[in-house]
Amino acid sequence: MSLMISVSGIRGIVGESLSPANLVAFSQAFATLLHKQGKDENFTPKIVIGRDTRPTGHAIATLVSSAMTLCGCDVIDVGMATTPTVEIATAAEKADGGIIVTASHNPVEWNALKLLDRKGEFLDENAVQQLLDIFRKKQFTVADWKHVGSLEQKHDYDGEHIRRILSLPCIDREQIAEQRFRVLIDAVEGAGSSIVPELCRQLGVEEIETISCNGTGIFPRNPEPLAENLVETVDSLKKKQCDFAIVVDPDVDRLALICKDGTLFGEEYSLVVCADFYLRYKPGTVVNNLSSTRALRDVAKNHGQTCFSAKVGEANVVTVMKERNAVIGGEGNGGIILPELHYGRDALAGIALMLQAFAEWREKDPVNSTLSGFRKQYPDYFMAKQKVRLADKPENLQDQLLTIASAYPEASINTEDGIKLDFPEEWVHIRPSNTEPILRIYTEAKSMERAEKLAETFLREISSRIDTL
Repeated sequence: MSLMISVSGIRGIVGESLSPANLVAFSQAFATLLHKQGKDENFTPKIVIGRDTRPTGHAIATLVSSAMTLCGCDVIDVGMATTPTVEIATAAEKADGGIIVTASHNPVEWNALKLLDRKGEFLDENAVQQLLDIFRKKQFTVADWKHVGSLEQKHDYDGEHIRRILSLPCIDREQIAEQRFRVLIDAVEGAGSSIVPELCRQLGVEEIETISCNGTGIFPRNPEPLAENLVETVDSLKKKQCDFAIVVDPDVDRLALICKDGTLFGEEYSLVVCADFYLRYKPGTVVNNLSSTRALRDVAKNHGQTCFSAKVGEANVVTVMKERNAVIGGEGNGGIILPELHYGRDALAGIALMLQAFAEWREKDPVNSTLSGFRKQYPDYFMAKQKVRLADKPENLQDQLLTIASAYPEASINTEDGIKLDFPEEWVHIRPSNTEPILRIYTEAKSMERAEKLAETFLREISSRIDTL
């Protein structure tokens, strides 16, 4: 399997496509890219590096740090940390770039390098192309023995991240504490194992139960927080009689909630609720991606605001957020971006906004006080997802997708990211993944039956035209 390279990072299976040689080469290419951005030949780039809990993370972080110092960069290692924490650290240290060693929701055999610019934001498509050009030409900047960079360790950024969240003007810890929440936290043994429970404690959650919060990096289940992967979490929630469960992925840029009755609140609705709450405090435009629910558009409209959609990928969403001066945004997979804090998907910020929103609602309506009751105030859309593993990505993939779309003249077609067909009551989005060799199919409709039927229809269309595994 080849490396997956995009604005979402450089991913592969450790020992296969993600080899030591590739890791060193990409580290050298990134160091060279940063050197080129310097004002003179004596410029010494500063890099922040952090990692999730995967067993391969420490070795990879050590290898990458060594390669960067040998390329004349000063490295600050923040150790085990969430993706948003490393983003905050990169900006706080006034570094020239950052690296997060994490493959996010991918299985444990995967790992990756997520690359950040000096603002602590993911590289845009232009920077990624520059990086790839350097990598392919192997024209790396290396240091002589007098100019080898330094390595420093700083492990206090979890606390800084929490302090920044608690200082948000819209967060009222006393109001949250008054609700005396009993919460289950599932960090899937990832980077959120310590910081998520600590954040909840400092936000005023009265009782905290945990599952998979030992930070071992050995994921007890598929780490993507989808319904089919959360059966044991639901069982634990019911046994421990918690009010709801908070679930994050291994690098804590995605947030999912489970209601007391075991139903999922819905990853898609994490951003919807956060935006609805936040727009009361700070009106403005909102942004999601093309695969996100229409419910965000409806919520924005209720506040007299506009919702814009970007290509899938955090960097793409951030670009549109800046262009539109959005006050909140994110992706429908539970990734909330709050520019007041930083321009990155941050499940920790999402947890704070969700707790605050739920606490305020419970205070106004104590009779109908469950999380599932809270969910009912939002419009109902149902989303289905399918994926097709490609035998090989065909060069004419976009043309083939357009041929499929041409059979539906009643739909408006967006070709910015694969193809999206917008119908009056529903939509279909088909796009190649940024992180895996697959073609993703997203559909949304007014009923789950209809959404699933749409997904199956387009799955058959694709399978009949494109070579799949």
